[in-house]
Formats: sequence, structure tokens, C-alpha cells
Amino acid sequence: MPLTMERQVEQRFLWFFEDLLVCDQKGALLFEEPPSKDEMFRLPVAEYLGFHIYLCSLAHLPEGVDEQSLTPLRSLLVEADSERFNLLSRAAQLHTWHRNHQYCSRCGSDRVEHGYDLAAHCQACDYRQYPRISPCIIVLVTKGERCLLAHASHFPEGRYSTLAGFIEAGESAEEAVRREVMEEVGIEIKNIRYWRSQSWPFPHSLMLGYFAEYKSGVLKPDGKEILAADWWSPDQLPDLPPSFAISRQLIDHFVGQSLGQVG
Repeated sequence: MPLTMERQVEQRFLWFFEDLLVCDQKGALLFEEPPSKDEMFRLPVAEYLGFHIYLCSLAHLPEGVDEQSLTPLRSLLVEADSERFNLLSRAAQLHTWHRNHQYCSRCGSDRVEHGYDLAAHCQACDYRQYPRISPCIIVLVTKGERCLLAHASHFPEGRYSTLAGFIEAGESAEEAVRREVMEEVGIEIKNIRYWRSQSWPFPHSLMLGYFAEYKSGVLKPDGKEILAADWWSPDQLPDLPPSFAISRQLIDHFVGQSLGQVG
């Protein structure tokens, strides 16, 4: 679905309603105008294709817009390049923040948008709220020529992926990697190596991607978050996450190394 419009102007607007994006009649996501002011919360998002992009977080659908104009974020990310992924991911996280933080978390008063920071300001107690970012680890554990993939309770039937979890208070990312692997599948790991990160808009995560190697223990899924886990060879992989997810990118990198396609 294109993110372009025919006439070039300085500003474009992304309209979000609940967890969906609004498209115009031609299927484009970028609007030339915001909705009416009483239906809009506006935040600057990024520069994209030469435009200044703003998020419009809608309390309800504007007149003339029906549910057929709404598109799930995941379906848009499947074919997104990195620039478009970053734009939509950032906009979605700002939209989630606005929806979930309507009032001051300290005193409960109404808050207004800060004058220059990307933050909400409580005029009653002078507290600032910034968009929530939840740091998570995600790790692909290898054992020789095989990698560890698991089926989580919320996955579609047959879907397997890497292990992941939130970093807890006072914990380093590497400590979280060890803890999550032990908690979810009951094994010890070694040689933990950071690879890359990805902002993940479901709903507001920062995924820190790691590789690690098996050290000891027997696979024992916890039965709550993880229902099944096994070691998989590069030529016999199960159904995997979509290509835009860092989990899939970790797996693809491992497969490429196994085939001698990446260093």
C-alpha cells in the first residue's frame, strides 16, 4: 500500500484509530490534512519522503470514514522497507502512549503536551510523562549446527520462534538473557553476544537481539509461556515469524552463516 500522495506539500498526516491505521479512498496512508481539531491529538513523528509526518490519534472515526478504511499495522509491516517500518513503528508507539496515558500518573490530573520535549506535562504537579519504552531481550541459542526454537502459547499453531522476555528492574540485558532462557526452557547458556536492536510497536518494546550457545541442561518448556521447544537444523525449520521481526532476522542470520552466505 503506497505511502505517497500526488501533490507535494510540506506536511502529511497519519491517522490512527484504536490499533488501526486509516487509509484514504485510494488506499494511501498519508493524508494532506488532519481531521477536525476536536477529534485529533497531533504529534510530530518523523521526516519521510520529504514530508514532515504528524500522528493524529483519533478518539472516533471522522465523518465519512468507515471501517473499510482501517488497516492493521502488522499487515502493513510485512512488506515495509526499513524506513517505512521505522515510521510506522514510531507512530504506533506514540499512539499507544497517548491512548494509555490520558492523565498524570502521579496525581491523576489532566495533562497537556509539553512545549518542546516529546512528553506530556501535568500543570497541577509539574510532572512530565515520556513515551513508555519497554526493553526486552530476544535470543537465538545454538547448539553446534542447530538452533533452539520454541512454540509460545500465543503463537499460531505450528509457529516457532526465538526466546524473548522483558528486562527486569536492576537487571542487565545479559542477565535477562540467561534468566529468560532458564525460566522458559530450563537450560544454561554461554558466549552471549549482542547482535542488533529493533524498535517493536507491539505495543512499545525495544528488542535487544542476542546470540548465545548451549552450555548444559535438558530442554523443559515451562508449560505456561512456552509449550514446546526443540533444536532445529537450518534445512528443516518450522513455520517462522514474518521477515520484518528481529526474531526472524536472527534466524535468517544463523541460516546464512550455516550456508556460508554471511560472515
